[in-house]
Amino acid sequence: MAIIHLPAANAQQSAAPDTSSKAPAPPPVKPEKKFKLKRYLTIAVVVVGLGLAAGGGYLYWKQQTASALPEGIVSTNGRVEATQVDIATKIAGRVIEIMPHEGDIVEAGSIVARIDQAELEAGLRQAKAEAQRARQSLAAAQALVKSREAELTFANQELERAIQLLDRGYGTVEKVDQRRQEADSATAALRAASAQVDEARAAVAADDAQVDRLGTNLADATIISPVRGRVQYRLIEPGAVLNAGGRIATVLNLSDVYMTIFLPASVAGRLAIGDEARVVVDAVPEFVFPAAVSFVAPESQFTPKTVETQSEREQLYFRVKLHAPSDLLKGLEEQVKAGLRGMGYVRVDPAAVWPAKLAVRLPPQ
Repeated sequence: MAIIHLPAANAQQSAAPDTSSKAPAPPPVKPEKKFKLKRYLTIAVVVVGLGLAAGGGYLYWKQQTASALPEGIVSTNGRVEATQVDIATKIAGRVIEIMPHEGDIVEAGSIVARIDQAELEAGLRQAKAEAQRARQSLAAAQALVKSREAELTFANQELERAIQLLDRGYGTVEKVDQRRQEADSATAALRAASAQVDEARAAVAADDAQVDRLGTNLADATIISPVRGRVQYRLIEPGAVLNAGGRIATVLNLSDVYMTIFLPASVAGRLAIGDEARVVVDAVPEFVFPAAVSFVAPESQFTPKTVETQSEREQLYFRVKLHAPSDLLKGLEEQVKAGLRGMGYVRVDPAAVWPAKLAVRLPPQ
């Protein structure tokens, strides 16, 4: 058998891998180029950020410019309130009926509740009977006066005749004295009868007053609302026994609505009753309601015990009421709700002009 020996070079060439078909590797990036690329990206981010900041600043400036108030007009947060009216009974008694429920609208003069009238009606009938008896007593006293007047007239006539007989010599002094005593007695009896008439008249007047009082109490047993408003609280239920002055319901007077705000002393000191104002409620910001300053508290709400420095005086705030016109509220009573928050604007300088955004805009009625 023959043995073939291959050359070493050929053996190495067959063992080496074939790399002639692969793509050449990219050349490495130089450090200077990496630094420049990173710098360009940073500059681009900064430019975009500055652009966004400028745009946001411009929008903020526009918003602040649009919402800025002119000199002489101040604004602050406030709360819409309405005057509370407590409807109570003037007389004691058992409540047998209550008409409205909480949230209902009651008209001025409408019936709110009724109190049991049986006892009042019995008392009124008794008072009328007493008044009738007093009138009968007055009639009897007046008749007695007529009788006493007749007796006095007869006694005076008898005295006159006795004096004439004495002057003619046919009578006696004793008879004249007797007739004079009879006339004096008749005069005293007439005076007593007249006093009885006066007493009877006073009794009639007293009994009539009692009838009127009980009639008024009977009318007061039907309790009516003094204002048009919304029932905020129904304080009792039928069957409750109340003393005089017992409260039945609390009603918000819808014709007396205002916003309460607090202003610093530097502003409150410039206010006058009647100064023009505007109210914007958060619930309906699209409407602007007219108002006027109706009250400035005489004492501050945040007062240190000893006010000595100017910085302390600047912290004093005064309660102010912005009242809505009553004629405006007549058509908006259903929409008025106490407790709503909003903004109050007050014109402290009469020369200041209201901006367009605070022009009066009312909801349709």
